[in-house]
Amino acid sequence: MISVIESVSHDSFFKSVTTDHFDRGRISDLAAGRIAAIRVPDLLPRSICEEVLEALTQAKFESYGQERVYPTVLRFGVGVSDHRHGGAVADSYWPAVRENEDRWRSLGLSIDPFELCRKAIGTDWPGGIAVGRSGGRQMCPGVAREPNDGFQVHFDNVLREFKGNLLDANIISQFAFNLYLSMPDDGGETVVWRHRWSPADEAFRLPNSYGFSEDVVAGVESFVLKPAVGEGLLFDPRNYHAVRPSRGARRMALGMSIGLSDTGQLLTWG
Repeated sequence: MISVIESVSHDSFFKSVTTDHFDRGRISDLAAGRIAAIRVPDLLPRSICEEVLEALTQAKFESYGQERVYPTVLRFGVGVSDHRHGGAVADSYWPAVRENEDRWRSLGLSIDPFELCRKAIGTDWPGGIAVGRSGGRQMCPGVAREPNDGFQVHFDNVLREFKGNLLDANIISQFAFNLYLSMPDDGGETVVWRHRWSPADEAFRLPNSYGFSEDVVAGVESFVLKPAVGEGLLFDPRNYHAVRPSRGARRMALGMSIGLSDTGQLLTWG
């Protein structure tokens, strides 16, 4: 059977949907490519977001490796991308994960915000959700990020960034998750384009950078999201995306990558 698809300027599958909780059907749609993003307003109570934000405001943030991440993106937590060597997880990652656990405990939070986020995402998912492991060791569960000057146009694809399997599992689909703790009134939007990496895109890569010139997505269909405090966003980061610079206030979110394994489990890492 030969399918004939009419020429259209809009892909009806390339859309963001807003709902009151993460459910099996919508997560399945995201994995299958029937939607591109799921938004859940008030995923966590504002009181919890305020507690986490207040603690992080007093904490000392580091930055991603500035030789490849510019403008500067501040983070509290460990990004595995900063501990990549020869396409594998560098030995330096594991001491950093242990130190990260101590730093989060030192905040004195009454809750584990990443655990709450995992529960909110996986409550209706039959395969369950857990922090991923590599070589039997638990990965960092997530990172607090503050990209006040924005993120460059880029994509995230663990299968291209690491040789073999990053986790002790076969990942067949990938999501990015953010819970927003603070947002500026002006700027800070997330832009997602209907375009995935191809070899020709490397001509647009910025020097020594994770990011690309915006020309790489010139003329490509896109949508713009302006998240609110307490909102949870789950999207496919293999689509090119960017964050616009913030003006007048900090933009802070808890973030984690999520892989869907071939056994149906959702596995997270920072």
